[in-house]
Amino acid sequence: MNTEDKLQSNSTKTILVTGGAGYIGSHVVLAALDAGYEPIIVDNLSNSDKENVLAVEKIKEKKIIFYNTDLRNKKNLDDIFLKNKPSAVIHLAGSKSVSESVDDPLSYYDNNINSTLVLIEVMKKYNVSNFIFSSSATVYGHTGKELISENNPLLPINPYGRSKLYIENIIEDFHKSFLVPENTYYFNSIMLRYFNPVGAHSSGLLSERPRGVPENLMPYLLRVASGRYEFLEIYGDDYPTKDGTGVRDYIHVMDIAEGHIKSLNYLFKLKNKPYLNFINLGSGIGNSVLDMISSLELIVGKKIKSKIVNRRPGDTAFCVADNLLAKNVLDWRPSRDINKILKDAWRAENRK
Repeated sequence: MNTEDKLQSNSTKTILVTGGAGYIGSHVVLAALDAGYEPIIVDNLSNSDKENVLAVEKIKEKKIIFYNTDLRNKKNLDDIFLKNKPSAVIHLAGSKSVSESVDDPLSYYDNNINSTLVLIEVMKKYNVSNFIFSSSATVYGHTGKELISENNPLLPINPYGRSKLYIENIIEDFHKSFLVPENTYYFNSIMLRYFNPVGAHSSGLLSERPRGVPENLMPYLLRVASGRYEFLEIYGDDYPTKDGTGVRDYIHVMDIAEGHIKSLNYLFKLKNKPYLNFINLGSGIGNSVLDMISSLELIVGKKIKSKIVNRRPGDTAFCVADNLLAKNVLDWRPSRDINKILKDAWRAENRK
């Protein structure tokens, strides 16, 4: 992280990180500590792991304040705000499985949307105006073969993506409601639509910890490479891509984490001027499933078995970011390539 991204020693701010015990959230907490912030974690551990918090504490040799509670518990959240007085919120909590959202959409809408409604209501009560939202490239839906910019149509194809889009709409409406001349309070937000976060912290201590059988490519691929699973199932080889398998924008989780800090710094510099934006975080480079397999084979030095199976509902052929807005507005650029991603992920896998 660049020197200019770090706070002055006399301006440390407390940041509430919801979902901070999750894969992305724990890396965001680590990046926040690196930048001089004091993160407070709120997480109900429904799809995360307290071990991630312990790993961050070990890396930084620092105790982190952690609350095991659901965001929909307004009384608990109110007490947390009253006690800790956060200056901003980074909101990463929520259900995140595409396939589970297809099977049980109501629980996704309940958890993701209602928790956000309670959160921003409490933020308003305590006059907290800076909000970073963990959105997703799934808000774009099927996109063809072009890089996806923030101006692409918003047509999510599964309940998970729709829940993210609905929350974006809620945040935008809430922001606009304060745009009147007599107001001294503004609800400012940067909504980060990130693509496929992968990899691990370079220490190997902090990584993705999926429960049960992983749904995402990277953790499953690593388990096959390590011998825990016999082969990788490739969901479809008949997509209109270079090799028939799905193409995604895989970006290092620490680049994603640092994008949150860049966004936070940007909002703080505004000094309570109204602001709202939607920004992609992606590498701008597409890799197919077969690309990922062959690249990891070079790192582990052996063949990785795979088998073609039917497509999954809700998947799309090509999803790669146009990240020009993040570069221009936030001065953010991904600094870790696919080789670094895979090496860090493999190092962490071997520590488990």
